[in-house]
Amino acid sequence: MRNHSELGVCVLLLALGVLVLTDALTMDVDIAQRGPVGPRTVPVVVGAGLLLIAALLAVDVLRGGRGQAEAGEDVDLSEPADWRTVLLLTGVFLGSAVLIEPLGFPAAGALLFWGAAFALGSRRHDRDPLVAAVLSLVTYAVFNNLLGVPLPGGPLMGVL
Repeated sequence: MRNHSELGVCVLLLALGVLVLTDALTMDVDIAQRGPVGPRTVPVVVGAGLLLIAALLAVDVLRGGRGQAEAGEDVDLSEPADWRTVLLLTGVFLGSAVLIEPLGFPAAGALLFWGAAFALGSRRHDRDPLVAAVLSLVTYAVFNNLLGVPLPGGPLMGVL
């Protein structure tokens, strides 16, 4: 199996495709929301695409296809992975997912943007929180006001 390690990606894509299709097909759709393109259309297309890509990749791997090794000049393949950064990013992402409901998107998003910048090596403590807050507020305004995608505002709901 060492020569077919890419099959793990196929299994991941297959599981993700099944999950997306299951969620899409069990979605409760109100009769008034139906039309030529309903809320199920995009998830069904994405799920079917994931299943198709998983199958095509599995066939390619089993026929001897191999992914090319990273050849970037800024990547040293002899160095181990930077697990500290991965764990920090995972913690920041999970923390913002937990805090989005009680704090709202603007605050949780600012924590996410600032935490990601910190985890990736930025140490500009004077600038990073301000950029994160502005980026989060702009993202909230674009999604909530311009695109009509409601995001939780949290305590700032009355202000924004």
